[in-house]
Amino acid sequence: MTNRRRCDTISPKITRGRKAAHVEYGALRQKQKTVKHEREAKIMQSFTMYAPTEIVFGGGAEEQLAAMVRKHGGSRVMLVYGGGSVVKSGLLPKLEELLSKEGIPSVAFGGVQPNPLLALAREGAVSAREFGADMIIGVGGGSAIDTAKAVAHGAANPEADIWQFWKAERPLTKSLPVGVVLTISAAGSETSSSAVITNQETGEKRGINTEFNRPRFALMNPELTFTLPKYQITCGIVDIIMHTLDRYFTQTGGNELTDEIAEALLRVVIRNGRKAASDPKDYGAMSELMWCGSVSHNGTTGLGRPMDFSVHQLGHELSGMFDIAHGASLSTMWGSWALYVCGENPERFARYADKVWGITGDTETAALAGIEKTVEYFRELDMPVCFSDSRIGVQPEAVAAELALRCSFHEKRLVGQFKKLDRNDLFSIYKLANR
Repeated sequence: MTNRRRCDTISPKITRGRKAAHVEYGALRQKQKTVKHEREAKIMQSFTMYAPTEIVFGGGAEEQLAAMVRKHGGSRVMLVYGGGSVVKSGLLPKLEELLSKEGIPSVAFGGVQPNPLLALAREGAVSAREFGADMIIGVGGGSAIDTAKAVAHGAANPEADIWQFWKAERPLTKSLPVGVVLTISAAGSETSSSAVITNQETGEKRGINTEFNRPRFALMNPELTFTLPKYQITCGIVDIIMHTLDRYFTQTGGNELTDEIAEALLRVVIRNGRKAASDPKDYGAMSELMWCGSVSHNGTTGLGRPMDFSVHQLGHELSGMFDIAHGASLSTMWGSWALYVCGENPERFARYADKVWGITGDTETAALAGIEKTVEYFRELDMPVCFSDSRIGVQPEAVAAELALRCSFHEKRLVGQFKKLDRNDLFSIYKLANR
């Protein structure tokens, strides 16, 4: 990328060597408290796991669409899709034919774009009600699936505006069932309880977590990802990694299996991400990424501890203001977040460096080397790691201040769990990334 060299020179100084890496924190390091937090006892923590989505995985999985619709109570279906690739590839006509042969009426609703829009979801909800749909099928990746979820909520609640659910102004108590035909390995929305949409009028990008978001079934054929451009694949790789890291970085001890699953998933994604980026028709690599995407966001990698998701919140505001692809917003913000919070629990970052990247050494050196190794991996995928890597370029400081204000919901909330971030913390992190 054209601005990569500038980003390297302005970022916190990192001295690379054969043995380790050392970051000179400067003023940032002085601001961080070096006292160790009292960790919760390292015993198994309680949790509740709910993962009801039926998965059909492998070549030709999409051919079971009609059977899955019937099995899960559907009789009239709306197919929600994106910008037309599923039409050009022949997938959408194939799905319509599969439904028609089994006597299941369907209607197609397209136009979903990355960072899916509230206005389109509202329109889809009206269309679904007019058609009499009793099941909504997302055909595509996270954007199509999240839009399908929003349409399902809106169609089932005609008296409410969809945005009221996302703003927590109205409780969501019912919805239509959702199914998925997955074509992009990334968001994990095919198994998750979350959905994110953007209000284009206000520039707000918000998520909602509810069990009504859990799809009834997901049809996952890795071959449907073979036509994706490299950028979509690499954005997806980052998203899968971040869904895992936003659960992994915690102050809560115990639950060894949760840690081991997360670390193994990260190693698999990193290894197969390189293969997929160079050969998108590598069935083995694309299969591993597809399954990792689902497991990374169905709750398994965070059982027994609170989720952090600070980087997602930081990235949401960046996407909301500049319409940056979701995965790119995450890679842009992660390194700056990690450097800012590392001092809160360097032991956790050192474990990550060891278990995921094979980096050992004293705690601080290993912790910082693990951060740098992750940033280098994003660069290897040609993903941005700061503002100047992105098409937005370096922004006036006032923009960073506005991003922080929005991310804190105008100082009405703290963000994250690993370190609870107030508006000033968020401002500092945005400034670190604004280089």
